[in-house]
Amino acid sequence: MLQPLHMMSDRQDDAEGESGVATKTRPKTQRPPLYKVLLLNDDYTPMEFVVHILERFFGLSHAQSFEIMLTVHKKGLAVVGVFSFEVAETKVAQVMDFARRHQHPLQCTMEKE
Repeated sequence: MLQPLHMMSDRQDDAEGESGVATKTRPKTQRPPLYKVLLLNDDYTPMEFVVHILERFFGLSHAQSFEIMLTVHKKGLAVVGVFSFEVAETKVAQVMDFARRHQHPLQCTMEKE
């Protein structure tokens, strides 16, 4: 037996209404915490090397890299970027490894934002 059209459309509205309610009561997913990657100043690492690191591992332009290098030099440290834990950890490891291979004492760390 066929149902009248108005009854079928009522059912569709009910189904849509239920899904809308379910969506509203769903708990919000939390964004993962972010981490700041910091470069620390030292008296031995050449400024050009720091600029090179910023360009190579953080994809910054020469001008951006130069500005951050000057901030590190003048203030003792600078935030290079903010990333997920895994990305921040990888960048710190890459910078530290590259600096050691070139025999520079450059320090790179991360902290929760």
